Amino acid sequence: MKQVPFVTVETWPLDDERKPEVIRGITEVFTGLGIPAEAVTVVIHETRRENWGSGGEQHSVRFKDIK
Repeated sequence: MKQVPFVTVETWPLDDERKPEVIRGITEVFTGLGIPAEAVTVVIHETRRENWGSGGEQHSVRFKDIK
């Protein structure tokens, strides 16, 4: 059976310069397992911190010092 990994990354908004790094790094994990890079799909879903929370608190408040 052919392996075709599909990876979804849920994250706060990333700088555009970081996105290729994330995609490349995840792809390298799978190529290290013998899966061709062309078979790996990575999708980045960005959620604003105002729309993300944990411990009953919005991340925009909880992590307000993180830019």
